[in-house]
Amino acid sequence: MTIQLYNTAARAKQDFTPIDPANVRMYVCGPTVYDFAHIGNARPVIVFDVLYRLLRHTYGIDHVTYVRNITDVDDKINARAARDFPGMELNAAIRQVTEKTANQYVADVTELGCLPPSVTPRATEHLAEMILLNQRLIEKGHAYVAEGHVLFHVPSMPDYGKLSGRSIDDMIAGARVDVAPYKRDPMDFVLWKPSDEGMPGWDSPWGRGRPGWHIECSAMAWKHLGEVFDIHGGGIDLAFPHHENELAQSRCAHGTPVMANIWMHNGFLNVEGEKMSKSLGNFFTIRELLDQYRGENLRLQMLSSHYRQPTNWTEAGANEARTVMRGWYEAVAKVEDEAPVAPPGAVVAAVSDDLNSPEAIAELHRLRSAAGKSKDAARALRAGGLLLGFFGQTAEQYRSWMPAKLPITAEEIEALIAARAEARKSKNFAEADRVRDRLLDAGLTVEDSAAGTTWRAL
Repeated sequence: MTIQLYNTAARAKQDFTPIDPANVRMYVCGPTVYDFAHIGNARPVIVFDVLYRLLRHTYGIDHVTYVRNITDVDDKINARAARDFPGMELNAAIRQVTEKTANQYVADVTELGCLPPSVTPRATEHLAEMILLNQRLIEKGHAYVAEGHVLFHVPSMPDYGKLSGRSIDDMIAGARVDVAPYKRDPMDFVLWKPSDEGMPGWDSPWGRGRPGWHIECSAMAWKHLGEVFDIHGGGIDLAFPHHENELAQSRCAHGTPVMANIWMHNGFLNVEGEKMSKSLGNFFTIRELLDQYRGENLRLQMLSSHYRQPTNWTEAGANEARTVMRGWYEAVAKVEDEAPVAPPGAVVAAVSDDLNSPEAIAELHRLRSAAGKSKDAARALRAGGLLLGFFGQTAEQYRSWMPAKLPITAEEIEALIAARAEARKSKNFAEADRVRDRLLDAGLTVEDSAAGTTWRAL
């Protein structure tokens, strides 16, 4: 089945033809590890995990190389290290911050159902490649040295801006260009910058310093995927300036017409209809939400919108996804011990059409409706769900999960259950239903049996 993907660079959906079907190569920009990842960071990880799963299904597990980097050198990391570990030697403090944050990130996205990438390179492990790229760019006239900085000279690349489709004026405004006397052009950007005594730094031909953000990804992609590879992905917020600059550096250093054949970008995520912001009180980390919801519930909500469109995280949507996943797990419980079958053609076709996850999920809903009477439908539901990254545990494991932070205390739960039992005994069924709804709102369900009433997370 032909895979079609929307290429930002071409402004069109295109048939995907890998450079080498025996080694399909994809790079996705990963986190800068200075703090817990927020829920907006979860969207690209989930989106490109689905693409990774589709590529593995189409070309074979051993024929796909997926690189998702970790940026562990950045001024935000430096500031966090100085704040959290005052008095500690800076490099040691930075290691404390980056190790803890990177490990937390991996744990969070794993709980969201994401497979580990083939390679997870760290920026600090690729300084030699960054320095070599800088040297090549200088030698070819695309970069220059000024006051300890190495800068990319944007006018040296005639079609700079083509990826994001921005004019020079728009790019200057969008990049919040720093005015510096050593720049030859306002758009020129930093490839290497000097480090003061109190900053982390590495020896280079231009003195002790540290890399600019953009050169890091160029170096890591080159090291692990080559000069030209198949797919480069990330959030739409990275299209400019990060991806535009990555593209410029890589093409000019290697003398290639492209860096990646297809560039893919997922849309923004809002929270309850508004841009996520700490000042608005709607800023959530992945971990905060995983303390309240199963990872698969959050994954389902993310995939319910097409990846290129803006999506809106809402508490109501998360609760709806929780109900849907519970029904799906109940439907596949009877076949979960069987070897997985091939995913249904309708699900594969939907995902192959530019990751049309809403259509794929609609097909899973249809299979769920038929699964009660048909084991074949249950098998197909499970297989289709696995392709999208669902059913990573057994139905019993799913049922037994409890949120780390219930929005209600155990004492309140027991009091409500006792009140419900009394209402049922008095045949006050309206009151019993009201109490049940209160428990449902808290993400709990009650189950009545001859032995009594029990409760668990939905």
